[in-house]
Amino acid sequence: MNSIGRHLIMTCFGESHGRLVGVVLDGCPAGLPLKEGDIQRELDKRRPGLSELYSSRAEADKVEIISGVFRGYTTGAPICMVVKNLDVDSSVYEEYRFKPRPGHADYPAYVRYGGFNDYRGGGMFSGRLTIAYVMSGAVAKKLLSTIGIEVYAHTVQIGPVKLDRKPTLEELRTKVYASPVRCVDREISEKMEAIIREVKSRGDSIGGVVEGLAFNVPPGLGDPLFGSLDGDLAHLLFNIPAVKGVEFGAGFRAATMKGSEFNDQYVYRGDRVETLTNNSGGILGGLSNGMPISVRVAFKPTPSIAIRQRTVDLREKVDTFIEVKGRHDPCIVPRAVPVVEACIAFTLADHCIGLGLIPKVLGRKS
Repeated sequence: MNSIGRHLIMTCFGESHGRLVGVVLDGCPAGLPLKEGDIQRELDKRRPGLSELYSSRAEADKVEIISGVFRGYTTGAPICMVVKNLDVDSSVYEEYRFKPRPGHADYPAYVRYGGFNDYRGGGMFSGRLTIAYVMSGAVAKKLLSTIGIEVYAHTVQIGPVKLDRKPTLEELRTKVYASPVRCVDREISEKMEAIIREVKSRGDSIGGVVEGLAFNVPPGLGDPLFGSLDGDLAHLLFNIPAVKGVEFGAGFRAATMKGSEFNDQYVYRGDRVETLTNNSGGILGGLSNGMPISVRVAFKPTPSIAIRQRTVDLREKVDTFIEVKGRHDPCIVPRAVPVVEACIAFTLADHCIGLGLIPKVLGRKS
């Protein structure tokens, strides 16, 4: 399936080394002010080539809105957006056509599609397809802004280096993208940068964790049983290539806690019901409870590494070795931060439209 969503539907298309990557976003309300600059601002956050810590693939990732926007406003028609692939070098991938790269989807894709899959750069299994997520997320963020919901993400761990404090809302607004690794703390950021440079110098890679946060989410968002808000968030987050774990609030730490420690106790703050803690991550019974949504997403190390590894030759049916060449991120995490933001924003917007919190027409044009 290449589509996701119930009321706001995202359909992705394209391949890593094909002509372009694109998305069709159906169900967006009419009357939303939208221009290419709104989308480009989000795309620039995940673009390669911005740092020596990223892939050197020099893509401008310039968006073109093909349909669904007229005179600066969404029309209610499907919004089609595309980004062309311009800096493509597929030559190294001929070697990998029948020698699957460890850690990649090459082998299961070869089996699933009978060898007809586009193997260049991973084809439709490439992280480059997250461009489509970010374009959709940019629209979703604008929709959420109409009802005061803010969505942010930031890096909390690279390898063994961790950020062990909660960032302030102001730090999330102003400091994330000032750091090449997308960490709000300057000292921790420098340590993260150092470990990425170290593994890169050895031809290796490293993983990490991104935290996503959503503020001003109203209580009651979500549907039991199989339309739960955390279930839908996890579904899309797990469809980011390289994601291997998703946890909300205390997450796996909850397994070591007593009920008296985990339970988020309720209090009134003015006329608003809040909780003293947020171990549930803002979601209970599949429904938002009015507290900030907090989710952590674990990314595996980039599988493309220059170190010699074992693989097989599918034509000769023998064991062999491979050393992956090409332009790859030594750590996926920094460029995944805007993707996590986009996935959270899209899912929240989908649910908000479904409940009528975001109307089908935003105002009336005179």
